[in-house]
Amino acid sequence: MAVITNKNNTLLELKNVKKHFPITSGFFRKVTGYVRAVDGVTLDVKKGETLGIVGESGCGKTTLGKTILRLCSLTGGEIRLKAVDSGEMKGLQDLDKRESFEARRRIQMVFQNPYASLNPMKNILSAFDEPMKIHSLGNKQERKNKIAEMLETVNLQPDYMYRFPHEFSGGQQQRISIAKALAMNPEVIVCDEPVSALDVSIQSQIMNLMRKLQKGYNLTYIFIAHDLSVVQYMSDRIAVMYLGKIVEVAEAVEFHNNCLHPYTMALLSAVPMPVVGAKSERIILKGDVPSPVNPPKGCKFHPRCYKCIDICKEKEPALKPSDTNPDHLVACHLR
Repeated sequence: MAVITNKNNTLLELKNVKKHFPITSGFFRKVTGYVRAVDGVTLDVKKGETLGIVGESGCGKTTLGKTILRLCSLTGGEIRLKAVDSGEMKGLQDLDKRESFEARRRIQMVFQNPYASLNPMKNILSAFDEPMKIHSLGNKQERKNKIAEMLETVNLQPDYMYRFPHEFSGGQQQRISIAKALAMNPEVIVCDEPVSALDVSIQSQIMNLMRKLQKGYNLTYIFIAHDLSVVQYMSDRIAVMYLGKIVEVAEAVEFHNNCLHPYTMALLSAVPMPVVGAKSERIILKGDVPSPVNPPKGCKFHPRCYKCIDICKEKEPALKPSDTNPDHLVACHLR
């Protein structure tokens, strides 16, 4: 894991971020409701750390990642990035044309499906060269040398740049995707389920490679996944997301040893124990995840919570520090 020397060295801030998708119907496409994919997320990301974001499918993890990259427009809230020159935090939506262009280079993404993220009609050289050329990262020969260097960095041969995506295995394609992100000299890489489509043996290779690259290039990762064991291995801090909201944030060790939210406890109970014959008490959540179109009143988790009390059905809990650790945030009336 990355070693964070300055706890106040915030690189990226999310303040009450919301992304709602309109639901339309009828001939005139009248808006009849909204899918609240991300519904008020507040987080900070420190320079050099890996922030893991975990939760069930459909909880809004990927939408949050795309919103950070501005692949999805904000419905509400603010995303702020530390400026290179002044060091002050600036809202991405408030940047001028030059600053916005530079911010897009500074934040890159590694997608879940490596093959779908590469253009099948272009060889690797063309796929890498186009964004580098747009951002004026050297002349033609310098860019070619950089591409060869990045491929070697992810343990691929430089002459692979003349091949097409279909000529590679899934693990090689994901290495290429990582190299493509690195070629832009980013500070933050949003990793959206980067190993979920790979075999277990390849997963470990990719994760170890990413940790090595983080140390070598001083990268900051936002690591999105639904596999808690993968997130715990990769992350310095972990944020748990449920139905568009963050319900718990803690450092990885604290998260494993002293999780506080009932939803987090249920997720951890489902992680297989790597000990022969070891058994753990499995917490089975009843019912289905509520609809993000019409979320329940009060705590969004209360219809499935095995510790639910009356106030949970009426009042939504705020994400606040726990009594024992100010860096451990939890949104639960019982804590």
